[in-house]
Order: sequence, then structure tokens, then C-alpha cells
Amino acid sequence: MFTLPKAADPPVRAFSVAFTRPTFQRVTLLILGDILSLRRRTSTGILHAFSPLHHAHRSDLHPVLCCPVGSTCSLSCGLVAIILERVTEHQPVVAPSDHTHPLHQAKPVYGKGRHHDPCRSTHSLRVWLWGHPWVTLAINIKFPFCSRPWALPVLYALDRPEQLNQQEGRPHKTPTRRAMHSLAMMIPWCPRRKIVLVGDGGYDSHGWTPCCHRHQEHVTLVSRLHPQPDLYETPANRASRKARRPPVKGRNPPMPRDVGQPSKGQRFTVDGSRGGTRRVECIGGEEHPYKAMNSGGPGAVRCPCVHDRTGTRRDESFYSTDPTLAPQKIVGRFTGRRSIVVTVQEVRTHQGFTTVRNGSKKSVPRTAPCRPGLFSLVSLMLGRAGEAKTPKAASAPWYPKTEATFSDAMRTVRRQCWQEIFRIPGQHAGVTKLPTRLRITLLDHLSQVA
Repeated sequence: MFTLPKAADPPVRAFSVAFTRPTFQRVTLLILGDILSLRRRTSTGILHAFSPLHHAHRSDLHPVLCCPVGSTCSLSCGLVAIILERVTEHQPVVAPSDHTHPLHQAKPVYGKGRHHDPCRSTHSLRVWLWGHPWVTLAINIKFPFCSRPWALPVLYALDRPEQLNQQEGRPHKTPTRRAMHSLAMMIPWCPRRKIVLVGDGGYDSHGWTPCCHRHQEHVTLVSRLHPQPDLYETPANRASRKARRPPVKGRNPPMPRDVGQPSKGQRFTVDGSRGGTRRVECIGGEEHPYKAMNSGGPGAVRCPCVHDRTGTRRDESFYSTDPTLAPQKIVGRFTGRRSIVVTVQEVRTHQGFTTVRNGSKKSVPRTAPCRPGLFSLVSLMLGRAGEAKTPKAASAPWYPKTEATFSDAMRTVRRQCWQEIFRIPGQHAGVTKLPTRLRITLLDHLSQVA
């Protein structure tokens, strides 16, 4: 009987609450087959990968692949619980959020639509993409072998086109509403925890600030500020004899970037978006009431403007719904958002997120989120393995690396799985008789990342 490696057993056991005992055994084989597979992640490739472990038929996978879509919520809950074990109670849970658009141009795929690409578009040209827009919510954790935080995805929500929602009788939700729904699901999973939601420029809308102020005991929003924000001062109390409605907002204060003078003692160093550090200084950063024009009323936010002292970057303004948060922490939280961009790219490259072959109505929202979930699972396995021994970064003369990446995580976990397979008594006794150098070479070739 095959046993999981010691580093892989606790993360995989967290999913046992969502399945029965026979189904969970099949789930374990699917996870190991996906890790060991060097082909495209299909049912045939996974069956071929774990054929040395279990002579299973394709029909044995039906109880797992035909699970209802709602069961992914219980899997996400178990994944959040195992991730929070690496975050101390006095530290906030940093949750970056982003949108990714896998392209599906040729074959008909359920939920595919035309969506605007803000990265490639300009003021004079709008670029459209055909594919699935997924709203991603992750949790940042630090590993002892890496200087930057790793963003582990926990929730993936499909943003369906408005026309498809009308045909199926479903209320249409914008990507902002999808992210709010994912955040509302995550709050009960993190009891007695403070969640710091980090978003890009699309999270400076009027809907996010009232939402975070309603849940200010649990959520703090950190995002980039709009160039023309709707900021007002606290209204002054007017002493008048006439019965009038009290004012809700005051006059418009000067923008932080218009102050022109740096604040004294507000020079600090933050992590750069592409590695390294940057010396910056804060301009302004006072507390301002934010008026939400749609609903929710005003709420206090802090809006620091940051100037790059090296002169290579333009000035940027940020804001936080927690007015007590220091400008240095606000900028530091936002620069940590780049970890989710790295995660999305590695999921596409090493997990085949954009090359899935299923396109039916039930399979798309059920199997596509499993790819980022496996990224989080493998990262947690590497984190447990790295506590005993620091993983080595596989580098080449033309591509030097000083720290381990996800490809190193896949190689390390895959090597541990093959070592456990070779230790099965009575099945692979010939491998143990091989010379040590030949056995190490065999493990190196089996653990290479495709």
C-alpha cells in the first residue's frame, strides 16, 4: 500500500472532510498522479502516471470527477484552514486579489465571452480577449527559504458574460461583485482574524469602500487611488436657528500629490515590484472622509502619495480603509500584491491552466479551479519539506536563480513521491539494488519538470 510523504500528508488530509473514505482514496491517487504526470493534465495522463501505484480503470474516477460544483467550497475551506496554520494569530491575513483571462479562441467552451484587456489597451485602442475571466483570491505566506511572499490561491470565481446570465436566468455580477462575494465567503473561514485585501486600481470603486467599512472589524482594503478621487473633509457643525438637514460632506481637500512638500520623517524603503528595494518618501497622507455616492455614506480613509527618490518611477497614490494604518505599511501591503501576478503566471506555465480540454457547462467551473488549488497544495508540501532541509534552486548558466520557485517545488515534491514509491516492499525491490549514483540519476530524470 502506498503511503504519502511526510511533508504531503497533512495538506492532503485537510481535504478528507469533503469526501467519503473510498472517494478520498481516489482523490489522493488523482493528486499524486497529477503531480507525477509529465504530460498534459488529462484523465488518461493521470491514469498513466499512477499506474505503478494502483491498477485503476477510468470508471473509478467518475465519483470524483462528477462531484457537484458546490463541493469546491468545502475544499477551499479546508485549504484556508491549512494555510492559516502558517500565519500567526497576531499577524493580519494578507489576501491579494486579481483577474486572469485564459484565452479560448478556437473551440466552443462554456462561459467564454469577449472581455476588455486593461493591460494591453491604450487611450486610443481597446483590446478585447475571448476567454474565461476568473476572479482570484489568494493568501500571502512567507517560507523560510524565500525572501518574497508566495500567494496561494484559495478561491476562483468564474465571471460569466451578461448575455449568458440572462439566458440562464441568473443575475449578472460584475468582477467587483464577484470579488466581494469571494471575500464574504472567506470571512467566516478566518475567525478572529484581520483580513487585509490588496487590489489593483479596479478596487477603488464606490462599492468597495462602504463594503469594507461595514466589515471594518474583519476587513481592511488597500488599493491604488484614482487620479481624481472623491475625497471630502469632515463637515463643520453649523450653528443655525433654522431646521436644516446636517451636512454629510465638507469641502474638497487638496490632493496628496498636490501638496508638493514631503512629510518630515516619512522616508522609508519598500520592496520593489520586480525584486530589490526602493527608497521612497511620503507626500501627505492625512485622514480624509470618503463619500460613497451610491450607498454606505462617508467613511474615513488614509491616502498617502509616494514619491520615488531615485526618480525612475512616477508618483503613486494609495488608500486604505483603516485610517490608523501607517503609510509605510500601506505601501508595503500593496507592493506584496505582485506575488499573485507571479502565481497566476506559474499556474499557467506549470499547471496547464489555459490548456484544459473540457468545455461543458459542469466541467468548466468544477475542474478549472483545481489547477490553482494544486499550486497551493504543492507549495504547502514544499514549505513543510523546507523546514527540515532548504530546497535547492535549479539554475542554469543562462538563467541563474538564488531562490526556489514553483518549478523547484514541483521537482522536490515529485522526487519525494518517487522515493516513497520505490520503498514499497515487494514491488520495486530491484531499484534498491541499483548503485547509488545510478539511483540518484534515475530520480533526477523522473523528477524533472515538464
